[in-house]
Amino acid sequence: MERRMITPPEMVDDAINIGIKKAKSETIQTVIGGILAGAYIAVGAVAAAIASHSVENYGLSKFIAGAVFPVGLMMVIICGGELFTGNTLLLVANKDGKISLSQVLRNWGIVYFTNMIGAFLVAYFAFASGTFDANGGKIGGYALKVAAYKAGLPFYKALISGILCNVLVCLAVWASYAAKDIVSKIFAIWFPIMAFVISGYEHSVANMYYFSAGILAKLNPAYAEALNITADKLDKINATHIISNLIPVTLGNIIGGGIFVGLAYYYLYKVPQYKKEKISMSA
Repeated sequence: MERRMITPPEMVDDAINIGIKKAKSETIQTVIGGILAGAYIAVGAVAAAIASHSVENYGLSKFIAGAVFPVGLMMVIICGGELFTGNTLLLVANKDGKISLSQVLRNWGIVYFTNMIGAFLVAYFAFASGTFDANGGKIGGYALKVAAYKAGLPFYKALISGILCNVLVCLAVWASYAAKDIVSKIFAIWFPIMAFVISGYEHSVANMYYFSAGILAKLNPAYAEALNITADKLDKINATHIISNLIPVTLGNIIGGGIFVGLAYYYLYKVPQYKKEKISMSA
């Protein structure tokens, strides 16, 4: 009978093997996977916004958004895709000497920008299809509100929030390695992602959608009127502020996922194993 869960040390091996496969994938595979993953995360963001935008109770609103948003990562893990935040775990395979740093950076570069394409496409489709018009244009207003808030975050807050976010995201990815059936993978993913959304942490790929949605929503003044978004907030939704958010959030995501999760577990389980093997061979 097949085991339904693998052990934490075996999960490190899985992370290494997955990292090798991702780093050595053909460019076209990485590009398609990146577009799909960016789109999946954006779909989760759209659905979470629609479900929670009109709930006045802050905690309940966050809970509803957190319960819905994880569908994005579920689709990435179960259906397949290349997500930048999850791919920060390639540092594990690099640390193990299985892939080079240049391979890691190549994967990250392709995936990051193709995630952006996927996120923008979903934002455009949501805008063009009239999704933002729902509830008297309040969905569009909500897109402006979120984009303006994120654009106004100071560097250090965005950085720390990015770290906290990807600790939880990569723990979800890491936990999914342990599961051998779809239902188990769903639950492994759901709760850490719910925790990150409820806490309001910063996810670089999700922010690609939120900023795309905000830029598009600015094209229709009715959306700003629907939620009384002021001109000074609208002014923050521009290229300078967007880049000023994405840089620290991206760096934070790399630190949180690649170092605080990936390398932490590598040193917890893999380094002691190598030391034991070395002692055994020399005995």
